[in-house]
Amino acid sequence: MNTPLPPAEELALIDRELAQLDARRLYLLSRRDWLLRLLLQPGSGPAPVRWGPAVSGVPAGPAGTPGTSKEASAPSAQNVLLTLGAVLLAVAALAFTLVSWGSMGIAGRSAVLAAVTAAALGAPLLLLRRGLRSTAESVAAVGLLLTVLDAYALHAVGMPDVNGTGYAAGAAAVLATAWAAYGSGLRTLRLPLPAAVSAAQFALPLAALAVRPGPQALGWALLATAALDAALALRVRWAAIPAAVSAAGALLIGVAQSWSAGSAAAAVAPAALLLAGAALGVAVAWREPRASAAALVGALAAVAGLGGVVRPVLDPAWTVLAHLLLALPLLAAVRVPALPAAVRRGSARAGAAVAALAALSAGAAAATALVARLRVLGEVWAATTPDREPYGPGAAVVLILLIAAGAARWTGRALSRPEPTVVAVVLAWAGLFTAPVLLGFPVAAVFAAQLAVVGAAGVLALRSPERGVRIAAAVCALVGAANVSLGALDGRTATFAVWGLLGVGCAAGAAYGPAPRPVRSGAAVCAVGYATGVLVAAGAVSDLAVVWWALPVLAVPALVAALGPRLGEVRLPVEIAAAVAGVLALGLSAGRAGTLALVLALAGVVCAGAAVRPERRVLGWAAGALLAAATWVRLAEAGVSAPEAYTLPVTVPALVVGLLRRRRDPQASSWTAYGPGLAATLPPSLLAAWGDPGWMRPLLLGVAALVVTLLGARRRLQAPLLLGGAVLAAVAVHELAPYVVQVAGALPRWVPPALAGLLLLAVGATYERRLRDARRLRAAIGRLR
Repeated sequence: MNTPLPPAEELALIDRELAQLDARRLYLLSRRDWLLRLLLQPGSGPAPVRWGPAVSGVPAGPAGTPGTSKEASAPSAQNVLLTLGAVLLAVAALAFTLVSWGSMGIAGRSAVLAAVTAAALGAPLLLLRRGLRSTAESVAAVGLLLTVLDAYALHAVGMPDVNGTGYAAGAAAVLATAWAAYGSGLRTLRLPLPAAVSAAQFALPLAALAVRPGPQALGWALLATAALDAALALRVRWAAIPAAVSAAGALLIGVAQSWSAGSAAAAVAPAALLLAGAALGVAVAWREPRASAAALVGALAAVAGLGGVVRPVLDPAWTVLAHLLLALPLLAAVRVPALPAAVRRGSARAGAAVAALAALSAGAAAATALVARLRVLGEVWAATTPDREPYGPGAAVVLILLIAAGAARWTGRALSRPEPTVVAVVLAWAGLFTAPVLLGFPVAAVFAAQLAVVGAAGVLALRSPERGVRIAAAVCALVGAANVSLGALDGRTATFAVWGLLGVGCAAGAAYGPAPRPVRSGAAVCAVGYATGVLVAAGAVSDLAVVWWALPVLAVPALVAALGPRLGEVRLPVEIAAAVAGVLALGLSAGRAGTLALVLALAGVVCAGAAVRPERRVLGWAAGALLAAATWVRLAEAGVSAPEAYTLPVTVPALVVGLLRRRRDPQASSWTAYGPGLAATLPPSLLAAWGDPGWMRPLLLGVAALVVTLLGARRRLQAPLLLGGAVLAAVAVHELAPYVVQVAGALPRWVPPALAGLLLLAVGATYERRLRDARRLRAAIGRLR
């Protein structure tokens, strides 16, 4: 065939055309399946045709050509059939060996087994020559199974008196050798060699159990098997799986024996097994660059083995410390360039894992000592803490935490990573903060040392250039301050001393300019909190009623309001903390109406003083609300049943002033002009109307609220509209509530749920329209002045 194109270009052209034909054929087949499903649906009418993207190729054939269902691919169906056939043959062989064996003589048994085994093992050779590889694999699997049955039959008939475990070990070795030779002869087959390796896994362990039953001999046999598998894995990668399984079994036996040993002498033999496993793991990682996991497991085994020797003679906490000391050289391996990379990584990770577990163990003991202070809340200022309070772990926990902190710091520098340094800060704080308690220091020394540690953590949070270290130190300082403050509640002197020192320290931290703003803000908030706590404690010491404690607490927001702009960047969080202190003062004074009115008035004066500054004008509303509330509380305490006599003289002038303000400045808000005057009368009158059983007061209040609402709607004023509407709705609810209750009691019990369901259905059906109406209403109210 002669063409004008070069052979390479023509070949590329043919490949492109064939690809287009294949794509077109797949598209048409999928389209045809969809059409057939559409036509076969019962009651299906004409449906619009959805054409896909055009693909060049052979035109489509008739639409009604009958199709065939999807069939399984030939290789998958073949594998399924061959697998089922091999399973059936294996079942038949087992049935013959176990059931029909006794009906034949010795010669017949030998002849049948030999003939069937030879046929099963020889047939794959002929099948491979004919290219039937999958069939050869299945027949070979049957042949290998028959050799196992031959070994079983030989023991059951020819050597019944031989020890079963020893015979199984020898049979496993013989079968492994025979299968390996068979696989080497027929290299095309993939099954014999893995089967040989699997059989070899049982030879040494079974032989060890036959010679010397016991876990120690079994562990050494498993370790020897793992070593042989590891040597094979250097050439055949899949052999690493049985190597890992055997090594894991040996190490688990070693760990179990080591931790159950009753003396150091009894732990020596398991330690030797673990050290041998460690040597094997390091050797594998030395030869294989990707086997860092082997070095990790080996290093852990070495630590477990050496630590297990000293475990019987040490307390649990000191045993943890011994394991930590053994793990420290593993961390140093990361700085030894002579070691292979896999060994360095695995050893360092093992050391880090041991250090982490040791730190967690010590941290749990330290947390127990800290949580023990919660018992102080049961009886404050009862002096129940003993002069010395030693805990079980003692110095071991402190040493573990400090050594782990040093190791983490060293690791951070070695790896140039910030995370280990953050961990080092937390561990060092935990060790130093709990050391006085765990070592049984006197109570005064405990408070002094813990205050020093909290101060050091605060200084680190203020001055550290690393963000992670700042956050960790700030959290540690906060937790430490909370814990030592809790412990100080055991005595009055301790409370004032500890809380006072912490408050001064927090104030100094808030005033440190170079520190980050979040840290300074947190310190300032803590300073406000400690000042409030000291004032509450002072009120408690004075033996005054609880309601009078609110007066000294109000000094905190008053001082904050006086400082104002001088607080700088921390002004807003300090003012929020002061507002919380003010709310606490209101809560303390709530037990007596007269004191509550006084505190409300003083709080209103504080807010009014703060509102003098232009940037805090909004506090004027709070001042007005507090002063009005103080008036209402005072009137309620005096038993006034007609508050209008006291509120209307304030409301009328306030409304006149608001009217004049609106005439001079039409853009002024109605809340500024009319809000204070209306709020002075409407809420107290509403409260009085709700407690009045008569009808005159609610009627007059309802009429007044209606007039205010209509004037607000007429003049497009927001404050009269909303305040008048709210009061009018409240009066209507109060007047209609008894009748609604009577009607609800007369109706069947199923009516209210039914009405609620109908209401929900109606709202749901018109949800979008109601939402648009609500948005329009909100916009209309927003346009009011």
